[in-house]
Amino acid sequence: MGETRVLVGVFGAPQGVRGEVRIKSYTGEPRDVGAYGPLTTADGRGSFKLLSLRPLRDDMLVARVEGIEDRDAAARLTNTDLYIPRDRLPPPEPDEFYHVDLVGLRAEGEDGAALGRVRGIENHGAGDIVEIAPDRPGETLLVPFTLAFVPVIDFEGGRIVVAAGALLPEEEGDATVDDA
Repeated sequence: MGETRVLVGVFGAPQGVRGEVRIKSYTGEPRDVGAYGPLTTADGRGSFKLLSLRPLRDDMLVARVEGIEDRDAAARLTNTDLYIPRDRLPPPEPDEFYHVDLVGLRAEGEDGAALGRVRGIENHGAGDIVEIAPDRPGETLLVPFTLAFVPVIDFEGGRIVVAAGALLPEEEGDATVDDA
């Protein structure tokens, strides 16, 4: 199994005609996207050394990338996701988590009933949502990633606990294993 990579940004459109390119940063502090060393593609085959970064707005930066000299070369980078190895990140603060560390954890109800495994964490603008792949055929379970709905994250035990009432009644029936 390869090393775990963490998505930290994505190349956007070219900026000007001299090879600069926009980067949307997913790091807490946008400029930190350049603080972790070379960025890579998801498979690690492509590598990008940022020579300079300047803010454009909010979480958008303008970068000069080694080897990218003109607008056409910058345009070819558009929509390329940018990753770093997980071990380059600092330890999270208490009660903070890197999404990648949650993926694969068992999900269970407060009663200990198996629900499935964490497939990912999504955010479509209204907050983080835990995506749980059920252990048996059925729909993916979606749970708001808040303390009220996910009160326990137990890395040592390899699990998260989903609060009673976090799932719709039909989801609870679909996700639990029948004893009969």
